[in-house]
Amino acid sequence: MAQNINRRVQTLDEFTIQQVRDFPHATGELGRLLRDIGLASKRVNVEVNKAGLVDILGDAGSINVQGEDVKKLDVFANNQFIGVLRHGISCAGIGSEENDDIVIFDDEISNNSKYVLLMDPLDGSGNIDVNVSIGTIFSIYRRVSELGQPCKLEDFLQPGNRQVAAGYIIYGSSTMLVYATRRGVNGFTLDPSIGEFTLSHPEIQCPKNGKIYSVNHGNFHQYNEGTRSYIHTCQRKNRNNGGPYTQRYIGSMVADVHRNLIKGGIFMYPGTTDKPKGKLRLLYECNPLAFIAEVAGGKATNGEISILDLQPTELHERSPFFIGSIEMMDELERHLAQG
Repeated sequence: MAQNINRRVQTLDEFTIQQVRDFPHATGELGRLLRDIGLASKRVNVEVNKAGLVDILGDAGSINVQGEDVKKLDVFANNQFIGVLRHGISCAGIGSEENDDIVIFDDEISNNSKYVLLMDPLDGSGNIDVNVSIGTIFSIYRRVSELGQPCKLEDFLQPGNRQVAAGYIIYGSSTMLVYATRRGVNGFTLDPSIGEFTLSHPEIQCPKNGKIYSVNHGNFHQYNEGTRSYIHTCQRKNRNNGGPYTQRYIGSMVADVHRNLIKGGIFMYPGTTDKPKGKLRLLYECNPLAFIAEVAGGKATNGEISILDLQPTELHERSPFFIGSIEMMDELERHLAQG
């Protein structure tokens, strides 16, 4: 007779509550904030899944602060996250890629909240119309301004090494929420039958090596010599007679980084001769993904120093970005130093 195995499914809510129980002095505020993020992402997921059936695809007719066309689903995602977190009790304010300035939740409860959040509400939105995976990236910091007062810009302009937690939600063949604290990285998959994120990838560790490299080859001749040298090496690699490295570049960074985090690999978005600071936003994209990678045993730099050590000077600052398995990153850095 086949043995019935009782596999207890742990939801995101249960997981965060257990984390509080493990630390008697914890207030649970961070857990509530993560659960609010989960709620907002479930609302966005519903719209992503039915986007082809309703009038939510395409441009919204405006330009965001980055000078990029705003997609309708970008606006929806931005409004959902701001709305849910504004009505929660664990967030003092938000910085979003889609907003010129920070959004301060100036009320008595929010002013006493310990945390602020930075986010890219819909990474890879240029792929919305062609049904490619997209995602949300977020970063959480403990405030440095006085509690009881509205949060300030200084709360958001902190280096990445001061992040309390960071994560992303990827809307793909399944919807996953991955988040990191200094205790580790855990992944939760949305179970549509119960409408809950359930623990599916506990204690994620990034493989030390891999055979996937992700880069936009269209800009190859605008990269510096060290970067070009490393790409040439990737093309020539023969890994234990298993064939050369494989180039995979989705165009949704959260999807590329997620794959490499699970399977091993490296993602590169260097500066170019036209845009020496690159395209990616330090606060909304680079810092949170770098935090996740480093907690999982990987590495992330701007080509010179750790991303997490950069001191931001403005809300929408950009940075070159290299992230991935530690041995691949070490090899990249040797090429950059020689270049």
